[in-house]
Amino acid sequence: METRIVNPWTWQDRFGFSQAKEITGAERTLYLAGQTSVDADGQPLHAGDMEAQARQALDNLETVLSEAGYEVSDIARVTIYVTDVDTYRQAAAAAVGRRLVGEGGARYASTLVEVARLALPQLLVEIEATAVR
Repeated sequence: METRIVNPWTWQDRFGFSQAKEITGAERTLYLAGQTSVDADGQPLHAGDMEAQARQALDNLETVLSEAGYEVSDIARVTIYVTDVDTYRQAAAAAVGRRLVGEGGARYASTLVEVARLALPQLLVEIEATAVR
């Protein structure tokens, strides 16, 4: 498998994502459902704390990746849904970037979307990803 990062500019580097990631020769693709801040029984965790919810969503995302035989560095695309972009950028964006890019070595295309609400009213952030191997 070969990957090529496409960044015609440099501003996105501050935010830890790429404008595009081309993948050729991949053998497997994993489409992950949106991961949120819930426990193993699906009960919401960390009500009102966006950073803690983002960290838990990442824990859950990593659990699904691992169970499928993938690593964080295999992530090609991430979509992050939040109920408040300003709060996310102040409280959780750096933590997500450190975890995925800094610690996990992922270079991915990304989109951040503000939504009115998520599946459960207590949830503030949901992270959806696609990984390739």
